[in-house]
Amino acid sequence: MFGEGFDRLLRAARRGDESAWTKLYLDLAPVLTGYLTGRGCRSAEDVTAETLLQVVRDLRRFEGDESSFRSWVFTIAHHRMIDADRRSQARPADATETDVIERQAPTSTFEDHTIAHLGPAELEHLLCATTPDQRDVLLLRYVADLSLHEVAEVVGKEYNATKALHRRGLDALRAHVASDEYREPGSGTLTTSG
Repeated sequence: MFGEGFDRLLRAARRGDESAWTKLYLDLAPVLTGYLTGRGCRSAEDVTAETLLQVVRDLRRFEGDESSFRSWVFTIAHHRMIDADRRSQARPADATETDVIERQAPTSTFEDHTIAHLGPAELEHLLCATTPDQRDVLLLRYVADLSLHEVAEVVGKEYNATKALHRRGLDALRAHVASDEYREPGSGTLTTSG
């Protein structure tokens, strides 16, 4: 997050300033890839690249603050992910698309830190207890670091529905971790809820 310097950075990027684009890329690429990987996108790096290319093409049309910008970027990523999923269902999967990306997003709260710093396998293991809609909301909230209002905009749902999905998703995670069936990834041992 850039804070007060965002407007200046955005103006520089619109002028084609290479250092501004580098800063935007370094801020966005890891969290986009983390969100897409956590969402199960088999070509997360490719979709991240497609997303950022569209951001470059459409940046002149964007208006808003940094929060709106991040929502706009993740909306593009969400749509590119859906397109990639449709393409992959229309043709056989390429074995190279299963490469795992282990980039993590910077975080500021304990929940953000815990969820965002899980590796892709651990994140998938933890989120298996959630529905696809809950998974989208949790990934956008904690990996992409969007507010619930921004998440609602990205997934195209009303705020209250998004808030309910968030709450039910966290409840599902808590129940999953506390269950006797939960195993820490790679440990081979059950986690107790003591």
